[in-house]
Amino acid sequence: MIEKVNPGHPDKLADRIAGAIVDLAYTMAPDPKISVEVLIGHGQCHIIMESSVNPEPEAIAGIVHRIGGNVSPDIQIVPQDTFLAENQKEGLRCGDNGIFKGMPLTTEQKTLSEIAHRLYAEYPFDGKYILDGDRLIICQSHAGTETIRGLYPHAQINPLGDWTGGTDVDTGATNRKLGSDMADSVTGGGLHGKDLSKADVSVNIYAFLKAQETGEPVELCCAIGDSEIDGIPYSEIVAEAQKYIESIGGFERFAEWGLY
Repeated sequence: MIEKVNPGHPDKLADRIAGAIVDLAYTMAPDPKISVEVLIGHGQCHIIMESSVNPEPEAIAGIVHRIGGNVSPDIQIVPQDTFLAENQKEGLRCGDNGIFKGMPLTTEQKTLSEIAHRLYAEYPFDGKYILDGDRLIICQSHAGTETIRGLYPHAQINPLGDWTGGTDVDTGATNRKLGSDMADSVTGGGLHGKDLSKADVSVNIYAFLKAQETGEPVELCCAIGDSEIDGIPYSEIVAEAQKYIESIGGFERFAEWGLY
């Protein structure tokens, strides 16, 4: 059983805005420290950003309008905590306590991801999908039920009828759809709105990729300040995560679908 939401879902709009702000930070410094939380809905977009760089509020507002549409940005930027900054002063070390799990993707999870991508390519609007064995549930806004039934005749489609969705109907918040982004690998740490030094980003990516490579579950933990995880330097884990992020086109693109 798995649920997938598409990049038009309000929670994913929040993730995408946060990811785009992290992308912006990386244009300002090669190794920025940043953490962004976004809450969007009903004409408002609230952003709290802790960072070692200071983007112009106008640039952040431009990101909000490009991704979130006609909403009013409320932006607060504060410096990163001095103790956290000190932790990274002598080189990359684990930025937080955490437990992490990587799990091989199942056929069911891959199948639903393909369905979600296909529908979003045709209908780039709010949508969410569930696959539970033979039961496929499709909730796709801005799409006629009978039209989708032509693609998936045995699916349960828009159970309450056709709908519009979006941030005028529902609010969105960063990292609220980790199950959609990580499948069975979901843990307490959020993927989005953070730089690569954060374990929630780098170690989650590392564990997920290792699980796909080995076909076996991967379970890891770290303490703030650790210089080594899983027997390798933390800097190498960060480098592997950076390579992955770059391969898919950046943090905003990462936020669209998560890890699969």
